[in-house]
Amino acid sequence: MTKIRTALVGSYAQPEWLIDREALRNRLPARILSGDMWRIKDPELLKEAMDDAVLSILEDQEIAGVDIVTDGEARRESYSAPFANAPDGVNREKVETLVGRAGKPNKVPLISGPLKRTKPVHVDDVKFLRAHTDKTVKITIPGPFTLSQLAISDYYKSAEEMAMAYAECLNEEIHDLFEAGADIVQFDEPYLQARFEDAKAYGARAVNRALEGVKGTTALHVCFGYAAMVSDKSGMDGYECLPLVNDLAVDQVSIEAAQPTLNLEAALGALSSKTIMVGVLNLGDETPETPEIVADRLRRALEFVPPERLIAAPDCGLKYLPRASARAKLKAMVDGTAMVNAEL
Repeated sequence: MTKIRTALVGSYAQPEWLIDREALRNRLPARILSGDMWRIKDPELLKEAMDDAVLSILEDQEIAGVDIVTDGEARRESYSAPFANAPDGVNREKVETLVGRAGKPNKVPLISGPLKRTKPVHVDDVKFLRAHTDKTVKITIPGPFTLSQLAISDYYKSAEEMAMAYAECLNEEIHDLFEAGADIVQFDEPYLQARFEDAKAYGARAVNRALEGVKGTTALHVCFGYAAMVSDKSGMDGYECLPLVNDLAVDQVSIEAAQPTLNLEAALGALSSKTIMVGVLNLGDETPETPEIVADRLRRALEFVPPERLIAAPDCGLKYLPRASARAKLKAMVDGTAMVNAEL
């Protein structure tokens, strides 16, 4: 029997004892490595705390029965900062400020030389997760186009050049992530939706360059932004970028479908060559869905996509939710998916 699987998109609610959630709620995580939001300041103790946080997040997923697990991005203040700031070429003395897609200024890396990856960034994260579970393991990393939109360069002549340079670094990283034991590697590329004209001009090419020669299962997440930052998505009827995304060299695509008023027929039809992680959890509302609500959302998706091409997932990362809400939503997602699977 064909089975619809379940997955996290990437991030998960970090423990209160690890991160200052009040600060997280009230300002964007910096795109630099600030360390401001960690409650634990001693580097050795922080590493141990992060390990414990990953194990607790993994336990939440396994108790709920999620099929494809992640480390919840527990070691990151923001999804992009560790990789964005890792290569040589990033200015270690000075940062810049950009206005992000939510309309708020944020600190971002300044690129002052050629970007070069000198060591792995998330390989140890994969090895740790792989050592503690037999489930399908996914690791998420920022995509090259989004990285180029969240940095400023006084070295590269254009954002396009910077995107291609980040793509080279990511290509090396993604090969090492599969070697370390990842079953799926996912690019987070929200700016493919937010800046579609640039995405057409060079963003898609940068993503495909980063994926050159990659043999494992790859995924791409494209969204309208964290619900905590973009609370009203009622007018977002579709994704203009999805036909472009369908041509990318990725196997799976994650889209929001629970919070926005999405034309499912158009959105899912635009991704005719992909396995689709369809959002069935609305992260704009902390109230957990019931399994019946999740099941109804999946049934609507099944009108346009066969079950072998569907994965049930949250709309986006669960980072900003209270932990109890995240746990309950995960359980509803798994139980609702089981209801639909029993009907197939």
